[in-house]
Amino acid sequence: MNSIRIPRQHFYKVLGQGLLCLAVSLPIAAQVQTRTTTSQGPITKSVTIQRGEIAYVRGNTVVVKMEDGSLEEFDNVPDSLTFTVDGKPVSVRNAQVGMKLEKQTITSSQPQVITTVETVTGKVWRVTPPHSIILTLENGENQTFDIPEGQKFMVDGKATDAWGLRKGMTVSAQRVTEVPVTVAIQEVRRTGTAPTALPAPTLKPDVPLLVVVAVPKVKAPVETAQVESLPAKLPTTASNVPLLGLAGLLFCSLSLIMTAVRIFSAQLRPKRS
Repeated sequence: MNSIRIPRQHFYKVLGQGLLCLAVSLPIAAQVQTRTTTSQGPITKSVTIQRGEIAYVRGNTVVVKMEDGSLEEFDNVPDSLTFTVDGKPVSVRNAQVGMKLEKQTITSSQPQVITTVETVTGKVWRVTPPHSIILTLENGENQTFDIPEGQKFMVDGKATDAWGLRKGMTVSAQRVTEVPVTVAIQEVRRTGTAPTALPAPTLKPDVPLLVVVAVPKVKAPVETAQVESLPAKLPTTASNVPLLGLAGLLFCSLSLIMTAVRIFSAQLRPKRS
């Protein structure tokens, strides 16, 4: 980190000016008397109630479902923030989903009026109406004062404005300042209820029980084609004439084949000379 170094001569110069201003302001402050009073009005109270139910919690992040159905997310909830649940403090570390929360904010407001009365007494040394006046104070020093609009001065028990002042008059003046303020004090009460557990189902004796019976699966019947049994002996419906004809045709074919073989073999034999 860079540091700023002030030369020693400048330091002593600034210190001397500060002490001079302090020495001048002390007698001036001693000549101007200030009195402050506070008047208080009636106290009014207002109560704001917020209700919700924890919908999600993880670490220091909590999501609350408000009464109007909206969801509000609260990040970085401090561990010091607690709700009173069943007479015990509950923090974000042991909060549970379903826990109902209620926050009551009680605001007490009281109007106040702070009245400041400044009184100065001195001898008129110079007056410039209606703007300023220079008074010689009891310590012999002259001090310049601005004249507020409508300011009155008391001279020998009589009130006059700046136009009626003359040099050498001993005057006293007061400046009254009233500042209205409202002091508000808030008290926050946080309560909650633990999530309600679902009751175990109870069976009444007059209520019939629902019993599920496992029914075995039945395979669908397979349809099979019925084959009619053939008779042991075929009925005689034909003669042997076609069979004999086929046999004769077969023998004729064999005879022709054998004749052709002999002729072909005879041609292959060598001829004798």
